[in-house]
Amino acid sequence: MHAGKDKTQAHTPVAPVGAIPAGAPVEQDVTRRGFLKHAAAVGGVLGLNSVWQAEAVADEPERLKPIGEAQGIHPGRVVWVHDPQATDWKGPGDGRWYEAHHTKQDRVSEMLSRAVLEVAGETTLATAWDKLFRHLNQARGKGDVAYKPGEKIVIKPNWVGMCWWWGKVDPESYTLVQYQDYMNTSPQMIIALLRQLVGMGVQEADLTVCDTLAYLVHEYYDILHREFPKVQYVDHAGKFGRLQVQASAVPVFWSCRPSGAAPDFLPTCFAEAEYLINLANLKAHACTGVTLCGKNHFGSLVRWPVQQGYYDMHRHSFAKQTKLYREQVDLMGHAHLGGKTVLYLIDGLYPGKHSIDPAPRRWSSPPFQGHWASSMLASQDPVAIDSVGCDFLWAEWDDYPRQVGVDDYLHEAALAASPPSGTFYDPDHPTPVKRLTSLGVHEHWNNPQDKKYSRNLGTGNGIELVAVAR
Repeated sequence: MHAGKDKTQAHTPVAPVGAIPAGAPVEQDVTRRGFLKHAAAVGGVLGLNSVWQAEAVADEPERLKPIGEAQGIHPGRVVWVHDPQATDWKGPGDGRWYEAHHTKQDRVSEMLSRAVLEVAGETTLATAWDKLFRHLNQARGKGDVAYKPGEKIVIKPNWVGMCWWWGKVDPESYTLVQYQDYMNTSPQMIIALLRQLVGMGVQEADLTVCDTLAYLVHEYYDILHREFPKVQYVDHAGKFGRLQVQASAVPVFWSCRPSGAAPDFLPTCFAEAEYLINLANLKAHACTGVTLCGKNHFGSLVRWPVQQGYYDMHRHSFAKQTKLYREQVDLMGHAHLGGKTVLYLIDGLYPGKHSIDPAPRRWSSPPFQGHWASSMLASQDPVAIDSVGCDFLWAEWDDYPRQVGVDDYLHEAALAASPPSGTFYDPDHPTPVKRLTSLGVHEHWNNPQDKKYSRNLGTGNGIELVAVAR
């Protein structure tokens, strides 16, 4: 998207509701009282939303102008599955949206099946997954190699609503005490994914579900563990049968080359895995504008993004500018993160706005017409899937997803070999050694009604959006 007025260039982001200010000690007071104290220091709670509402928004995006190199068996393909019958929840007060009678497991499982088949262009799940694994192995120089029994796979959900520092979970009881209806990655999506992987021959014990910053609460864990008791569930504290995340010796280097920051290392379960599946959420974000697959890896390190002593991951990701270094690109391109990712998924069953929404919002843009979005996205191209996610969020809401710089990280990722910021992106080495190549293709659709991209229209080598309605 085009930049807005120059006055945004000097803007310093204000922490959104629920965020902890940069530089704060790790074990600080993260209760509501503690947050109010911190919020007062940056202008007061009552002023936070008005500050963000005052942000200049970007101009209309340039449409059908693809940049970067499309990835995947079918380059640039993103599959969108929409099934209104998957969600049957009246809203807060009608139980919890993730309960079985509100989010239908059979419908969600069918959504994922259709998505995987369309991404691979196959007619059976076995051949589709085999094709996905072989394509990734060829892309990373391992040859035409299938998945081998015993190889480990990590699933990375977005469970920010359970983050240990946000105060929404009781760390002693491992239950939600606030934001019980928050828009976390749904257990139904994870169940659907686990069923497919086990069905193709992956042993439960070789599967890990991990969000390093979360307390995996009983409300979600019980649903997952009931059907898949041998899967490894890794979280922040490792209580009640979960495993506590541990750091490996595999480093992550920030391409802005910060000085004086403690080194970052990947979790052991990520380092030891042969494959990764990025299962993000379709959400707006009060600071970054959107939070999709790129930002999902902010929960893939063994520390929180602005932990004292470490590099502040919010420094550029929150900036309302363009042509900047973006932390998301380093995570998307790291050999043990994006380099291992066999499939990108976005859970769009119940979208909302982080961090101001305690519960999801119904959508009014077509074809949703006042219902839950009841959608999911799937792709092999990390830039393309986030580009489509941006377009859906931009069409639905006229505030955060339209902030200046909201898709700047996608420009940087698409053009990673020679990005607009001039950054030498190399997250795998302590000094610049080997530039990342293009991580995928970015463009915006023709309009929110037709939802067509350049490959759909035959006008360019950009995104192909395959829509599947049920």
